[in-house]
Amino acid sequence: MIWSVKNWHKNHILEQEKIPDALWSKLIHMRCLKGLNQEELTRLREYATLFLHGKQIYGAHALEITPVMRVTIAIQACILILNLSLEYYENWIEVIVYPGDFLLDYEFTDHFGIVHHVRNAAVGEAWLSGPVILSWQEVENGEHTGHNVVIHELAHKIDMLHEGANGCPPLHTNMSARTWHRVFSTAYENFCRQVEQLQDTVIDPYAAENPAEFFAVLSEAFFESPLEIETHFPAVYEQLALFYRQDTAARWR
Repeated sequence: MIWSVKNWHKNHILEQEKIPDALWSKLIHMRCLKGLNQEELTRLREYATLFLHGKQIYGAHALEITPVMRVTIAIQACILILNLSLEYYENWIEVIVYPGDFLLDYEFTDHFGIVHHVRNAAVGEAWLSGPVILSWQEVENGEHTGHNVVIHELAHKIDMLHEGANGCPPLHTNMSARTWHRVFSTAYENFCRQVEQLQDTVIDPYAAENPAEFFAVLSEAFFESPLEIETHFPAVYEQLALFYRQDTAARWR
């Protein structure tokens, strides 16, 4: 009985709040959606509709949030969970969108008990059980640069579901935590050496900040430039494909 009520409510939302055809057709040509088949696009549209129903998207600094902005954010957020579930996004409700870069100004205590003061400009931020914060300028620029701040921050949200942001999301039962740790640790150490030696890197050098950023940047690239990740990080690509249950490189080919 509970399931039937939930299913009725879901269908009611999909019927009453369906993303308009004209808007959907305008936005489904984003780079991160390349190669999706009709069944996948239909499911993505449903997820994006339900995402918009459950999340509150606010504009900061008097930014007006338009339908195009709402749907753009929802589509990019839901591509990560296309073959997973909206339950991955259940423990938070707010998306805050700034016109451009925004200032982070806060304090935190590390595991040694030392208090740090952070004050710097940012284009995206994800808080544990809190909001996702985005720069709309960065969202728009992403289509031209290959970076995707929405995917990046939502990857952090997924990562945070398992022992906080540490570069290891909650793995499926058919995955090995030992293999994940070995693959990502090896790739991260090699990547950090490349950055330290000022070598050219396939992904953003910012990924060397910590394992959580490494996972988020690689998740971006998994959807935005999967053939490069498959070529240069084959073992990592295999783990990401297992986790997201998507073979993005095959779609691009």
